[in-house]
Amino acid sequence: MGVTDGVIGVGEMSEGAAVLCLGVAVWLLGGPNSGARRAQLLLAGGGAVGAGPPVWRRLAGELRGRIRAEWWAAAVGLVLALLGSSVLPVAAGAAGVPLLRQVRLAREGRGARERRVAAVIALCATLAGEVRAGRQPGEALLRAAWESGGLGEAHSAVLAAAKFGGDVPGALASAARQSGAEGLSGLAACWRVAVDQGAGLAAGLDRLEAALRAERDQRADLRAQLAGARSTVLMLAALPVLGLLLGAAMGADPLHVLLHTGAGFGCLVVGGVLEGLGMWWATRIVRGAEAG
Repeated sequence: MGVTDGVIGVGEMSEGAAVLCLGVAVWLLGGPNSGARRAQLLLAGGGAVGAGPPVWRRLAGELRGRIRAEWWAAAVGLVLALLGSSVLPVAAGAAGVPLLRQVRLAREGRGARERRVAAVIALCATLAGEVRAGRQPGEALLRAAWESGGLGEAHSAVLAAAKFGGDVPGALASAARQSGAEGLSGLAACWRVAVDQGAGLAAGLDRLEAALRAERDQRADLRAQLAGARSTVLMLAALPVLGLLLGAAMGADPLHVLLHTGAGFGCLVVGGVLEGLGMWWATRIVRGAEAG
C-alpha cells in the first residue's frame, strides 16, 4: 500500500505539473500577435523560424513583459504567508503593490524625461545643420523634426504651423510644457528673434544646444555622485531581511515569533513603521539634493 500510494502521489504531482505547464503555454500563446507567437514556439525546434534566442529565453521575456515588478511584492507576501502560516504577509504584500507601482512609474517617467531632453538637443543640432545647408527655417524644421523626434506629442501642431505659415514660436512654446521638453522654449525664442528680426538662427541654435547639453551633463554628474547614497539607502532597507535570514540559518524561527507572538508582532509593527519613515526621509534627502 505504501509503495502504491507513493506511485499514485508522484503520478498526481506529474499530472498537476503538466496541467500547470499547459496553462502557462496557453496564456503565453494568447493575447496580441498570438498567431505569430504560436508559430514561433511550435516551429523554433525545427529551425523554421530562423536564428533567434532559445525558447526558454523567449518565454522568460514574455513573463517579464506580462508581470510587472510590483506584483512580486504580492508573490513574496504569499510565500511568507505559507512559510509563516499567517495571512499578515499577504496583506502586507498587497499593500506594497501600489507603492511599488508608483516607484516604477516614477522611474519610467524619469527615463522618458531624459529621452525627451536628448531628443530636443538632437533637434537643435539637426536644425542648425539644416539651416547652414541653405534651407529655409520652415523646411529645415520639418526635416529636423522628422529625424530627431524632439517635438514629442506636439509634433503635428508644430509641423503644421511651420508648413502652413502659422505661429511656430507659439506652437514650440506650447510643446515646451511637456516634461523634459523645456528646451523648446529656448528654440521658440531663437526662432522669434531670427525670423522676425533677421538674426542668425544657426548661431542661436548652437548656443542653445550647448546650454542644454551642459545642463544634461550636470544632472548626470549629480546622479553619479548620489549613486552611493542610493546604494546606502537600499542596503539599509535590506538589513531587516538579512536579519530574518540570519535568524533562520541559526535555527530560530523568526517568522513564527513575529507573526504568532504578541511581543514579536509589536516589534514587527514598530520596526515596519520605523523602516518606512527611514526610507521616506532618506529618499526625500536624495530627491532634495537632485532638485537643488
